[in-house]
Amino acid sequence: MIRLAIFVIFLAGSVVAQEAPEPEPPMTYERLGKIVFALDPDAQPLGPGFQMTVSDRSVLVVTDINADRMRAMIAIRSAEGLSPSDLQRMMQANFDSTLDARYALANGTLWAAFIHPLSRLNKEQLISGLAQTVNIANTYGTLYTGGAAEFGGGDSQDLQRALIEELLKKGEEI
Repeated sequence: MIRLAIFVIFLAGSVVAQEAPEPEPPMTYERLGKIVFALDPDAQPLGPGFQMTVSDRSVLVVTDINADRMRAMIAIRSAEGLSPSDLQRMMQANFDSTLDARYALANGTLWAAFIHPLSRLNKEQLISGLAQTVNIANTYGTLYTGGAAEFGGGDSQDLQRALIEELLKKGEEI
């Protein structure tokens, strides 16, 4: 009986050890650069970051080693002329449909941005964050979405459903 218990403990320990993935090393400026250049071989180092292109969008990736932060940003448009309803819709989307990316205002510009602690960022989070940032830049003025499932509990799903209903109603006339 004791041998069986020891065997079960050994077996459970070896299964856990086999299933545990190799932990990624902490993200650094250098490692981030390797990933950026794998995604865009034409990327350019730019100060403490990189300028790259993703799906025809110019993306600025900035790091701050001292603050342990990184930021990926896409300029969408001038902030001048944004209406209260534009601002409200972006805040609704930030709550439920942009996921890890966000709409932000800085220096008179509307941005799509993904911000994360640098050292805790893993490769999949970076790639997903870049894709979400491109998606919210591309869907500004329409769906305002990061492109993946919505978190829910907000206004975006109903507003997006309203667009579908509007188009279905127009389609009935054809």
